Amino acid sequence: MAQRKPRSLSPVRRTTPSLEGVEAPQREAATVSEQKINQYRKRRYQALHAETDAANRRRAAGKATARDRIEMLLDSGSFVELDVFATHRAQGFGMEERKIAGDGVVAGFGEIDRRPVAVYAYDATVLGGSLGEVTAEKIVKVQELALRNRVPIIGINDSGGARIQEGVVALAGYADIFYRNVRSSGVIPQLSIIAGPCTGGAVYSPAITDFIFIVAGQGYMFITGPEVIKVVTGEAVSFDELGGGHVHNATSGVAHFLPKTEQECAAGVRRLLSYLPLSNTERPPFVPTTDDLERADVELQTIVPESPSKPYDMREVVSRVLDGREFLEVQPFFAQNIVVGLGRLGGHVVGIVGNQPKVLAGAIDINASVKAARFIRFCDAFGIPIISFVDVPGYLPGRDQEHGGIIRHGAKLLYAYAEATVPKLTVITRKDYGGAYCVMSPKQMGADLNLAWPTAEIAVMGPEAAVNIIYKRDLASAPDPAARRKELVGEYTVRFANPYVAAERGYIDDVIEPRETRRELIRGLQLCLRKTVERPTRKHGNIPL
Repeated sequence: MAQRKPRSLSPVRRTTPSLEGVEAPQREAATVSEQKINQYRKRRYQALHAETDAANRRRAAGKATARDRIEMLLDSGSFVELDVFATHRAQGFGMEERKIAGDGVVAGFGEIDRRPVAVYAYDATVLGGSLGEVTAEKIVKVQELALRNRVPIIGINDSGGARIQEGVVALAGYADIFYRNVRSSGVIPQLSIIAGPCTGGAVYSPAITDFIFIVAGQGYMFITGPEVIKVVTGEAVSFDELGGGHVHNATSGVAHFLPKTEQECAAGVRRLLSYLPLSNTERPPFVPTTDDLERADVELQTIVPESPSKPYDMREVVSRVLDGREFLEVQPFFAQNIVVGLGRLGGHVVGIVGNQPKVLAGAIDINASVKAARFIRFCDAFGIPIISFVDVPGYLPGRDQEHGGIIRHGAKLLYAYAEATVPKLTVITRKDYGGAYCVMSPKQMGADLNLAWPTAEIAVMGPEAAVNIIYKRDLASAPDPAARRKELVGEYTVRFANPYVAAERGYIDDVIEPRETRRELIRGLQLCLRKTVERPTRKHGNIPL
């Protein structure tokens, strides 16, 4: 088939209108106010959209900027930035030519879930996010703003450390920040995000705050860097091996959460804040629950194994008791022989402390003592009731523990429980032996409600060990020591390794069926929320640090 030729389009005829007698409108000169407003708009745009090489490289790499991180964290459109136009005052080293608006930190306030928060984020595109005099002044200003108005504060760290060009002025700036961290401690929640480097003296500000999030593979903290370590000790170590997220979450216990991405980190911070009050003058946020307050969980009836040496997961017990089975575990990778975290019971926020039989049989060691003690003190500072789930064979024995100071560190946990004046409720699920009984929130340490399951064993020590000591001669002279030991262990268990001796003396308020745990805790908590305690007059106690 022959191709058809397209029809040609007829040309469009354009007529030019006559401009004869038409005068161009005269443009009025801009007023002084309009000129200043236009100048302001230009300067603000330049401040918010820096065109430095570092900023352009960061955008090209697809990395989040300081303002991106804040927007990711806060409710959309709620951020109000302060000191946008601030610049450093340093002289020398070519600093006069390197003045950039903001001076390395973005600071202000906004909202998370419609609740006010203060926030600052180091800007790594401005002089590496290093801290100078003006940078510190901006952070201190927002710290003071948060403290005066009793709202939480969040710091996002991504900084090269102190600005060398400003010398001691930068160090003084860090000291100003640390001082405000201490003044705010126990008054407003303080959270830190490590989204990049946080090194040298800069690490002490996050260390004083209540919770630290380190973005995996991206954030790291250390006082002395790999280069110095190699010179001094000859040891070669990478940034991540020295102070990465896994190290501080699992080994050192410096950090509390290890999100995989910055988005996950922002979501984690928002979730954590949903459990926290704005300050110590307010109650934690109450959230009505659709979970039946009288709900019984039959799975709890058999969760404790028949063998006293067989482990089970205490987190399973905790989650089955809490509203909606939602439990936010804190420091899940550190000192795993004790579990701490936040949840809700009957709509009320509660702090959870529980021995973990799956790890070291739930024995308390140095790390577990420090982890739980600090969490308890946080809960006490912000009016969060503490619920303890006890299954503990005692303190972990060994030379390393004794030489490491288990006496001193273990006393921290004891001190924290005794010092806390918030409602304290305790459930003994299985073992509660020896000195650990005195530590894990017994009646004698000011606990308000102490419950035990029928499987509870409350004694100075386990039946096997007790029989070996008490009946040493009897066993040595017995014709069949193994059979005699079994008989004596059974007698000791019936007589002492149960909850009823303690219940008879009032050390246990009630022995309950495991399935009733949620109901009984909610009833006790509702009463204890009215609790008032008069403290003796003193400046402060002397916890065995």
